[in-house]
Amino acid sequence: MAAARSLGPAAAVEARWLSLQLSWQWARDVHEIRSPGHPYPGIVPLLEAAAATPRLRRLYPFTSHFALLFSSRTNYPWILQAGSTEPLRSGSFMVRRRDPHAVVGEVETAAEAVNLAVRLLPADFEPVVTASAGKHK
Repeated sequence: MAAARSLGPAAAVEARWLSLQLSWQWARDVHEIRSPGHPYPGIVPLLEAAAATPRLRRLYPFTSHFALLFSSRTNYPWILQAGSTEPLRSGSFMVRRRDPHAVVGEVETAAEAVNLAVRLLPADFEPVVTASAGKHK
């Protein structure tokens, strides 16, 4: 990530998408070996669907407690965009608005969850930045 960050925001975002996908795929694979028959939360298909969505792919993704969130900054403090999406034990997905915090919907597939998240994006959301909020790169 440090090398990607030195190349600029676009490289940092791309590296983060790849890193998240690989780490969650690994975690899922380990879980399936250690706990066969116990389903793993649907974070991997959620990441795959989000990564295939151009508007979300421009944002810096991160996860917290299996929820997938998107920021227009590549470092803390995050500027959250598009709400959050999370896999549920039932196999469905929940999408939440960030401000004001509210459930937008529960859907059956990762693709539907991503579509709901995209609809929460402001029309003019900020480009990804690495500097302080007042210094866009």
